[in-house]
Amino acid sequence: MAQVVAVDDAAWTSPWREHAVGAKVFLSFSLILTALLSPAWPGCVLVAAAALGLILGSARIRPGLAALVVLPPIAFIAVGVLPIAVRVGGSPWLAVAPDGGAHAISVAAHGIAGSLALLLLPLTTPMIDLVGWLRRWRIPAAIGEIAELMYRLVFVFVSTAVAIQAAQAARLGGAASFRRRLHLAADAIGTVMVRTWNHSTCLQRGLELRGYEDRLPTLTRTATWRAWWLPACAVLVGLITVANVAVA
Repeated sequence: MAQVVAVDDAAWTSPWREHAVGAKVFLSFSLILTALLSPAWPGCVLVAAAALGLILGSARIRPGLAALVVLPPIAFIAVGVLPIAVRVGGSPWLAVAPDGGAHAISVAAHGIAGSLALLLLPLTTPMIDLVGWLRRWRIPAAIGEIAELMYRLVFVFVSTAVAIQAAQAARLGGAASFRRRLHLAADAIGTVMVRTWNHSTCLQRGLELRGYEDRLPTLTRTATWRAWWLPACAVLVGLITVANVAVA
């Protein structure tokens, strides 16, 4: 749960926050589209390397945080491609499917490259900046406000869970049976839900006391496009495309 807060902190302090949100969206989705249209080798490998290099390099995301964010989707993709690689039934009952290994590697490469390209955006752009950018594109105000409220409620849930976990750890002191810990974990889940509901109700009352009716005004950060951003994105995508053509 602490990873959620760490990602948000990294986005708020990222040096890329000085860049326009539209520029970062353009870069991220350009890499996603390139990964979608490229073969596994070398296109997806180059997209993944470029995205990871930007995350660790120019965006200055800590390697430990990057690993915490990147490993879950990679593990999910790895588990998801297993049915593609194997065949169930026949003789033998479980075997590698014809061309299953190559197909699974291709699907995994596209998934990992696209995931890394997508993660480039939340690691460098706070949610409030994204919502403000969407509003400038005439996205309905209700959608933006629901996104902001859900964003806030996520942190209400996380802070409540962390506080309860810390209280249980201080009370147990590391000495408790597995059955006792399981029982306390079940109690903690119920307590988190109840307290999160109470905090959410307080948030709603606070909005009503502020006179909320149909719009929730927030301060948005203005940033300008750098003149070199589009050419740099074009060069990056172009180099990957040239590599694809050369290998093909």
